[in-house]
Amino acid sequence: MTSSLADHLRALPDDGLMALIRLRPDLVIPPPSDFSAMAHRAQSRVAVARALDGLDTFTLEILDALRYTRVGHTTSVEAVLALTAAAGLEAARVRWAIDLLRSYAVVYGQDQALRIAGAVDEVCSPYPAGLGRPADELDPMAGALVADAAGLRRTLMAAPPAARAVLDRLAAGPPVGTVTPASLQPDSDSPVRWLVDRHLLVPVGRDAVELPVEVSLVLRRDAGPLGQLHPDPPPMDTSQREPAQLDRAGAGQVLDLVRNAEALIETIGAEPPAVLRSGGLGVRELRRYAKTVGVDEPTTALLVEIVTAAGLLGEEIVDTKRVESVFLPTVAYDAWRAGGIAARWHRLAATWLTMTRAPSMVGQRDDRDRPINALAPELSRPGAPAQRRAALRVLADLPPGATAAPSAVVDTLAWRAPRRVSRGASAGIEASLAEAAYVGLTGFGGLTSYGRLLLDELAADVVDADDPLGLNAPEGGVLTGSAALLDTLLPAPVDHVLLQADLSVIVPGPPDASLAGELELLGVQESASVYRITADSVRRSLDAGYSAADLHALLARRSRTPVPQTLTYLIDDMARKHGGMRIGSANSYVRSDDESLIAEVLADRRLQPLALRRLAPTVLACRHTPARLLEALREAGYPPVQEDATGAAMLTRPKVRRGPPRPTWAYRGVEDPAAGVRLSAPRLAGVIEQIRRGDAAARVARRAPVTVRANGSTSGSHTEALEVLQQALRDRTRVWVGYIDAHGATASRLVRPVSMGSGYLRAEDERTEMLHTFALHRITAAVPEDENS
Repeated sequence: MTSSLADHLRALPDDGLMALIRLRPDLVIPPPSDFSAMAHRAQSRVAVARALDGLDTFTLEILDALRYTRVGHTTSVEAVLALTAAAGLEAARVRWAIDLLRSYAVVYGQDQALRIAGAVDEVCSPYPAGLGRPADELDPMAGALVADAAGLRRTLMAAPPAARAVLDRLAAGPPVGTVTPASLQPDSDSPVRWLVDRHLLVPVGRDAVELPVEVSLVLRRDAGPLGQLHPDPPPMDTSQREPAQLDRAGAGQVLDLVRNAEALIETIGAEPPAVLRSGGLGVRELRRYAKTVGVDEPTTALLVEIVTAAGLLGEEIVDTKRVESVFLPTVAYDAWRAGGIAARWHRLAATWLTMTRAPSMVGQRDDRDRPINALAPELSRPGAPAQRRAALRVLADLPPGATAAPSAVVDTLAWRAPRRVSRGASAGIEASLAEAAYVGLTGFGGLTSYGRLLLDELAADVVDADDPLGLNAPEGGVLTGSAALLDTLLPAPVDHVLLQADLSVIVPGPPDASLAGELELLGVQESASVYRITADSVRRSLDAGYSAADLHALLARRSRTPVPQTLTYLIDDMARKHGGMRIGSANSYVRSDDESLIAEVLADRRLQPLALRRLAPTVLACRHTPARLLEALREAGYPPVQEDATGAAMLTRPKVRRGPPRPTWAYRGVEDPAAGVRLSAPRLAGVIEQIRRGDAAARVARRAPVTVRANGSTSGSHTEALEVLQQALRDRTRVWVGYIDAHGATASRLVRPVSMGSGYLRAEDERTEMLHTFALHRITAAVPEDENS
């Protein structure tokens, strides 16, 4: 018969241990040395609380029933079935809940002698099933009242309505209530005083009263001894739509998400913001980015958190002395941007589901009454990924096309995980659902088909059991799973535009990668599908190395409408002026073959801070750098081109800065080892084998002879130990060796000597299949194995 949790774990088969570890991965992070250590960890307060947090209301009610029916250290399934029968519950439903508790190792043992794991009583209510202590333990007068069943019923029937309301509230649990000291005074006319005078309630302090268990059982005569049980979740008020409607709504939001994320990163890359000393992004910068991208500040904070967690935005130190950093796009952003919309969305959505950040808390106050900024360390919440997946799982359990209000999802989660939701998590759940809608996982309050598939992908093992090395993984660029399904719902990328007479460019769909790069260089984006070609954008294209002929050919190839004559004139005019003015270093200079243009620049009042000086009719010198001179002339409306020492034009695209991504552990839940951990079957098998080996070694070590386990030995015993080792080496037999380890502690090991010399013994431990080396001067004793047996 199992007498301890360690014995129970030791007796489980490998598949049973795998099932337990999948439910409670924190038990093997890091792997315990043996089953005793695993059982000790499983019964700690933190581990038990984490296990109970994942149980539904009815299972917790059955756990309370087991605690209530416990006699000594054990209880039985029959005792719980007897109590639940009064409530009309099926025995199979109750046994299912008990089996679930067994699968979590919260209870263990045979049906006739079930044991409850340690620390359960510490993390649960001290009043199982909401029932108080017996009346005899509280007050002798209350004990006398409940001993007279008829008298107790008459007293309850005589209670005034206000007093009866107090009794009904306490009978539902918990049985202890807080009152004002004045209500317990002898001259008080409060309902509590009436109940105390008649011994239905017993004072347990200056401001608390307790309802005896016998009174609670009488008041619960209709519902049963355990009170009102909740075997099923509350009904959800849902509405039905066509699944295609949800997918279309979500796909439209996907386009906005990807476009806004790209616009945000490009804006940050143009003017990298400084990292606050507290580690976050400034409020003014966040407000500016919200205005630039065209969304509100909470949505901008969500975007910043997602792209940073996805490794698209990082930090770079710009001043090592003062340790100042700026936010910059990373190299991964360039690769992400080159992918398709579905692939880009998949990375953002999967990151949101798994990141341990709470963007909805941006703007709130911390413990010091300071506002919490985006990307601040205070936004770390290890339970955020589990909360998001739990909320979406409620929608996933509904039929395809079904939608539900956030409040209905909260009510269902309050039944599925009452310990989590009861801690004030309803606001976080509603925020998660709002974020899911923005990310494109939901539409009209229902889960999309590709969102449902993404949840299943994240719930599966990270490593395929049939392909643990990933040899059959799809090649790069091939969409699979949710990304492939979403790709069928998105409009196909287009490779053409529609030019308008007002120099606007209409893109009739998401542009492909090559067209997007050309539009970024040639135009200025005004909306999701509209660009505008300006003189500055044409000059930017010419600076990048395009000629007028190249731009005319590009527009003719890409446009499905005739190229407006005004646009042709604009390109030709800018190309004729482009390069007509050159700058160099004097520190820097300006030269042009057009003497009138040089005179115009010299007389321009906007350029007076540059202190230009005429060196020749066609040359001006400047004390500023070429970059500063180039910027000032362009701001004044001139189209200069920089040249090198040989006079050749320097036509290059603007260089972009890239920074390293933030470390991924900041977004993957290292604070909570169990957050989002999924162990593959091969890894589980290895962990279980390691625990079994360690347990076997520990049990054998506990059976070592007393003479071996004793610390300290005389010179005579040390000499005898060496003789025993030499004999075992000759006979190739196993021997118990006692020694002092590197920490000064006494240890023992059953080994087979291999060699002995140069002051060391080399021996093989057949249980662990390892070769150990012992310093001879540290060996305290040696006993042949057959003498111990």
